[in-house]
Amino acid sequence: MRRAVFGSLPSPAVRRGVVAALASAALLLTAACSGEGADGGAPGQRSDSAAPSQDSASPVSPSRAADRPPAKGSAKVVSTLTDGLKTPWGLAVLPGGDLLVSSRDEGTVHRVDGESGKQTLLGSVPGVSPAGEGGLLGLAVPSTFGADRLVYAYVTTTSDNRIVRMQYDEKRPEGRQLGAPDTVLRGIPKGSIHNGGRIAFGPDKMLYAGTGETGDTGLSQDKESLGGKILRMTPDGEPVHGNPEADSVVYSYGHRNVQGLAWDARKRLWASEFGQNTWDELNLIEPGGNYGWPEAEGEAGEEGFIDPVAQWRTSEASPSGIAFAEGSIWMAALRGERLWRIPLSGDAGAEPLADPQSFLDEKHGRLRTVVSAGGDRMWLVTSNTDGRRAPKPGDDKILLVEVE
Repeated sequence: MRRAVFGSLPSPAVRRGVVAALASAALLLTAACSGEGADGGAPGQRSDSAAPSQDSASPVSPSRAADRPPAKGSAKVVSTLTDGLKTPWGLAVLPGGDLLVSSRDEGTVHRVDGESGKQTLLGSVPGVSPAGEGGLLGLAVPSTFGADRLVYAYVTTTSDNRIVRMQYDEKRPEGRQLGAPDTVLRGIPKGSIHNGGRIAFGPDKMLYAGTGETGDTGLSQDKESLGGKILRMTPDGEPVHGNPEADSVVYSYGHRNVQGLAWDARKRLWASEFGQNTWDELNLIEPGGNYGWPEAEGEAGEEGFIDPVAQWRTSEASPSGIAFAEGSIWMAALRGERLWRIPLSGDAGAEPLADPQSFLDEKHGRLRTVVSAGGDRMWLVTSNTDGRRAPKPGDDKILLVEVE
């Protein structure tokens, strides 16, 4: 939804108060009248629970460059590494190629052998309180994992979303190999929807997190809140030198629900974001950048807001994880049930080299997470046991995808 420019609106504080009040009223009305549970979301508050749509509208913004060539390339599933996973969400690659995968609803972490697919339960994460779109979400391991054996996780508790880290000790018995969680950052707003949840270590060895506004749209423009933001911090959870505000972990703001983070070959940060009812987004992140929500959705062309590099109709995307491989950003789509490729230019420009291209359309159901497996291969995680659709035999799975 495109909004009016700031000059025609009341003050930011007044706008935030009005928007927050309207959002809260809508949520209460939904609970009272529709009988929906926590996963449903309120009118105008689209969660990733929406079923696939038959909307045939063009998935790409009509304002795209007319002379942009069609994308060329391919992506195919070459094997299923493992199956039978329950509500998988986060995925992290260990040195040597094995994987760590989190279960959103069960609050557990499994290690998956990168060749055989054998699953080993490492343990449960204490304090996780799964509900709606919250639970045990993103996982990340630092480049120092070989020495410190630390695993980071984004978790929903009874009071907030927070980032914790745990010691991984393979010498302990199966199911107890993760130590007690140490809180790195607390106080990220929580809700039944829009919890964000992706964490990743950047090329600068700092920890980044994508958060959501939990349905309270006023949080996105509030720089004092950690909701509706991309955060940048040290591995200990402290603000980083070079952040927009010296005493804050807020790196960019004006986001609705960030669930994908990835860096390209030029070490630029990209993020995927759920829109409301019109446009889902892929954004190139600038420190201190305002990405417009709730005043703008998609390409608004308004002064003071950064427009997305690419956008999709919500029926074709509902983007979650993203990865960089073979010169492109690859974006996993939940509601759209496909894998999007966005070819990037090798120069400093932000425009895609070619139109986005989709693969695996409706072949594997909802797609939650994608990470690089090195070279021309990626790991792709399905998300069909999260209550949004009827799972098929073997769900959920980690698939090995080959791209070119």
